[in-house]
Formats: sequence, structure tokens, C-alpha cells
Amino acid sequence: MKAAVYDHYGPASEVLRVVEVERPEPGPGEVRVKVHVSAINPTDYKSRGGATPRPIDGFQIPHQDGAGVIDAVGPGVDRGRVGQRVWLWLAAAGRRWGTAAEWTVVPERQAVPLPDGIPFELGASLGVPAITAHRALFADGPVAGQTVLVAGGAGAVGHFAIQLAVWGKAAQVIATASGPAKSGLARQAGAGHVVIYSEPDAASQILAVAGPVDRVVEVAFGANLPLDLAVSRPDTVIATYAAEPRDPALPVRACMTANVVLRFMLLYAVPGPAIDQAVTDITAALSAGALTELPEYRFPLGDIVAAHQAAEDGVVGKVLVLPA
Repeated sequence: MKAAVYDHYGPASEVLRVVEVERPEPGPGEVRVKVHVSAINPTDYKSRGGATPRPIDGFQIPHQDGAGVIDAVGPGVDRGRVGQRVWLWLAAAGRRWGTAAEWTVVPERQAVPLPDGIPFELGASLGVPAITAHRALFADGPVAGQTVLVAGGAGAVGHFAIQLAVWGKAAQVIATASGPAKSGLARQAGAGHVVIYSEPDAASQILAVAGPVDRVVEVAFGANLPLDLAVSRPDTVIATYAAEPRDPALPVRACMTANVVLRFMLLYAVPGPAIDQAVTDITAALSAGALTELPEYRFPLGDIVAAHQAAEDGVVGKVLVLPA
């Protein structure tokens, strides 16, 4: 089969190549998936670049997320799953078989049935960003009746955080963005109000619309914490899945004074039951028509280097790789 691989870390143009490798066979508890769409997340190019190095087992096929059709199952898996349309999550976590290939193999729980009528492109876009958004939103209980602030509403996590908050019956969903174009994307996702976070009265705008917020889904913890604290009340939960700048100084006294709850998360260490609940809820939201696609940038597998470079350059939307 054709697959994008790397066997050492570095820039995309230096380490990524498309080669023929033997098609994998599913082991016990695994399924093999014919990949229709593979999606790139920041974790994918950061891993390839060496930001989170680990030993490589001969070669590594990148990309955690994808969607396709199960064409074989291993021992212990119901053969009725053959032919099932699925979306995939964390395919390459601790394994060589990422989704940037014609086929991949994953533990069967990581191949989630894709509801009828949902395109593979949307299914492939879920995984890392949607599960991250779910954890940030719901780790501290339901959001029904609450006011949710989503930082970076035009990004992939922000997009699904907005939509899952609406699906979860939040009373108000507010987003921040860097400018008019991204504000428009956040509104399209379902945000009721969008604020340009760099404006000096951003906090006043948020408070005027909703008063203090109950939950914050944060993409740039260090940079945005002053704004988050300014719109918080006692027991507001600020859940961050990324830090900007890296390892920012924490104003402990200000956080104590605000009486906020800080939640830090890394998807790879989220407890299994929490991920299972996220997968269940995301699939329910899909079936209800609550989740939509991001703007798409499509690349054939042979252009894997250009695809990674586009993702690293920060295109607004989702970079998809088509293995067929």
C-alpha cells in the first residue's frame, strides 16, 4: 500500500516521503480501515518535527484522525463490522499506523461508526479537536443553562467547542477571534456573539452581552488569562488545552482573588471513560446535525509535504489528505 512515512524527526520537506509498505493485518481486537480521508492536526506536525520525540519502530505513518470503511477485523471483533463507515481517533498514538496511508489498523473502539449521511471529510475532522473540545466543556459537568466563552472560535477545537456547547444547551455561547474573517467563521459555527480579543474593551463587551461567564475553553492560556479572569466569577472553570507563550507564569494571587477553577488537559492522558463519553456524545451530536465541517484544504497523498507545510503555516480550516 502507499503510505506517507518518516523514520527520523525534522522538517516536512526533509523527512516525509511516500513509499510502498506492506498492508497491515488487524490483530486481536483490531480493525483494518480503508482510509478515505486523513486529517492533519497540530499534534501531527509537532510530532513529526520532534517536539514530542519517542522511539520510531522502523517507520512512522503520521496523522491521528481519519475516516473510511472497515474491510477486515481481527480475532475477537464482530465480523459484522466489515463494511462499516467509521471515523478514527488517535490512530498513531503509540503505534506506527497513522491515517496518512491507504489503510490503517486501530483498536476497534477507535473506529467509531459514522452516522449515515455524514461525509468522510467531517468524520476525519473530528478526533483530536472534537474530543478535546468535549473534555474542556464537559469535564466539570453539563453546560446546560450556562454561559460559555470559547477562545479562538475559528480554530478546529474552537469550532467544535462552539457547536458542542450549543448542542449541550448552553444558554449563551460567546467566542473570541483575531479579526473579522475569523469572527465570521465563529458565527457560522453557532456563536451568538464574537469579540475581537485584541480590542481594549474586549472584557467589557463580553460582560455587556452575558455578564460573567461560567466556562472558558482556552487555546492561549498565558496570553488570554487576564481577559478570562476579567469576565469570570467565583467557580468559573477555565479549561486550557494549549499554552501561549509556552509555560507562562501563573498569576496565583489574581487567580485566588477571582476564585476560579483552572483545568489543564492533554488529550493523550485523558482517562479512557472520559474519551468514551466524548465519542458517544460527539456521535450523538453528529446524528442530530449539530456538527459541521470547517473550511477544507485537500491534498493528494503524494503532496503530503505541501499538506504539512500548509497546516504549519496556519491556514484557517482543516487540511485533509486523500490517500486514494
